[in-house]
Amino acid sequence: MKELKEAVSMLPTTPGVYQFMDSTGRVIYVGKAVNLRRRVGSYFVDSKKHGAKVRVLVSKIAQLKHISTPSEHDALLLENSLIKTLKPRYNILLKDDKTYPWIVVRGEDFPRVESTRKVVRDGSTYFGPYSSVGVQRAVLESLREIYQIRTCSLNLSPEMVDRRNYRVCLQYHIGNCAGPCEGRQSAEEYAAMVELVKRHLRGDLRPAKEYLTERMQSAAAVLNFEKAAHYKARLDALSKYEAKSVIVSPTLGDVDVFFILAEDVEAYCSFVRVSRGSVVASHTMLLSLGAESESATILSYAIRQMVPEVADGRLAGEVIVPVEPDEEFEGVRFTVPQRGDKLKLLDFARKSAVMFRAERLKNMEIKNPERHTERLMSAMMRELHLSHEPRHIECFDNSNLQGTHPVAACVVFRNGKPARKEYRHFNVKTVVGPDDFATMREIIHRRYSRVLAEGGELPDLIVVDGGKGQLSSAVEVLMELGIYDRVPIVGLAERLEEIFFPGDPEPYYLDRNGEPLKVVRHIRDEAHRFGITFHRNKRSAAFTTTQLTDIDGIGEKTSQQLLTRFGSVAGVRRATLEELTAEVGKTKAERICAFFHK
Repeated sequence: MKELKEAVSMLPTTPGVYQFMDSTGRVIYVGKAVNLRRRVGSYFVDSKKHGAKVRVLVSKIAQLKHISTPSEHDALLLENSLIKTLKPRYNILLKDDKTYPWIVVRGEDFPRVESTRKVVRDGSTYFGPYSSVGVQRAVLESLREIYQIRTCSLNLSPEMVDRRNYRVCLQYHIGNCAGPCEGRQSAEEYAAMVELVKRHLRGDLRPAKEYLTERMQSAAAVLNFEKAAHYKARLDALSKYEAKSVIVSPTLGDVDVFFILAEDVEAYCSFVRVSRGSVVASHTMLLSLGAESESATILSYAIRQMVPEVADGRLAGEVIVPVEPDEEFEGVRFTVPQRGDKLKLLDFARKSAVMFRAERLKNMEIKNPERHTERLMSAMMRELHLSHEPRHIECFDNSNLQGTHPVAACVVFRNGKPARKEYRHFNVKTVVGPDDFATMREIIHRRYSRVLAEGGELPDLIVVDGGKGQLSSAVEVLMELGIYDRVPIVGLAERLEEIFFPGDPEPYYLDRNGEPLKVVRHIRDEAHRFGITFHRNKRSAAFTTTQLTDIDGIGEKTSQQLLTRFGSVAGVRRATLEELTAEVGKTKAERICAFFHK
């Protein structure tokens, strides 16, 4: 139980699916959660709060594992797929043949648009699934209000329509159907309407919006504002329409998905198995890399390692991958998707790998912070081409409003974390107007000339918020102080998060998925926050005390004293000579009275 509670404390707070296993490794329960840590942790609180069945379940849990998903909706669908595949003993909900609803466009003459819970490959087109019957019904009702689609179950083959045995029903008379049963609507016209419905369900709302807009304007033109308001409401509803999830898709069939997230000495391989359009398994494995660094080679190695362990020793006929592996696997066709559901499924596998890595690093940071710091510092040293680990980093940022109230900020990070007690802010003294380069020169000189004079510690890395201009200004000062060879320095351009090194005109881009970029971003954002807060405070104080400091002999300290005592400039103006004298003395009180009552 102690080990299980420790495992729960390491779970992420993101949506996902969790699985409980008994001592034999068999899955006995599958559940979904909006917050995995909170939901799974609820099983291990005071047992008196649970019913008898839950207490029995908890007593049989020997281990647990989880699968993170991008959203609660995806967790719901993945839970359904896993329960139907694994049939856990303690699951009741979703274990029967009932599944989530779809919308089907029938493959028939004058196709109907209906609700269904079974996907049958009979030539029909399926859209969904929908996690809520209410949502699905709302979509169907919307479609039937917008498009004239038949709802009857008549056989409208050409032969049956030609016999003239059918009569139009009430739906025709109220305008919901155009009467194809009596030949009042051609097959071509109806097919064009069905194509609009399909585009609507795929998320392409432009044709529907054009259709509704035209109807709304036509109704308004004849002063039928009630009808126009009806179409306006439909337009508003269309803007809230959500695209379908890729966790389940009838177009995918049976496929496997592999994604590789490679780092310097390790790689995270995410595997997803799709059976009949549903995700039935998802697993991520950490691989230790040797001398090989090519993605194709790593992928081949990962497939060989994972297939026996998590893929039942076999691969599906089609495998979706980010790159082609460098070896062939018998009977397998590899696909590198460019668009569509297959690309979205590959992105789902990528997110699984990213979440797995983030969870592992977070767990490492909690359980072994020293090892986490060592690994992070080593990665930053490698990514930023440093000769030693950047344990002590200082970042500088300027802030001004069109050259007024210029200030600068210096934030300090130690071992990748903020050291807020060491933050410093600066009032710019020698620069007039908005000159970021001159401001950077002044602040860098003031900071490190004082450090040298006091025998302080120089940083392992200096980060300048700005491009090549700010970096060059800072480098000039470091050369003047004689410490350029002792302290590495880089510039960080905000627009594209480009790293600039001294003497190199071309920018360098850190790995978007790597931790060094996250640390550099954090440092930059802290410098922004600290500098802007100081600048706002200074500007606000200046706006408040400007009129008082215009009085001869009244400085900022005295003006703040008066504002504290009387509440505002208006309060100072209303104060009597005796009140002012008691606060700041007779001489200053007379000057204040003379200023306001001249």
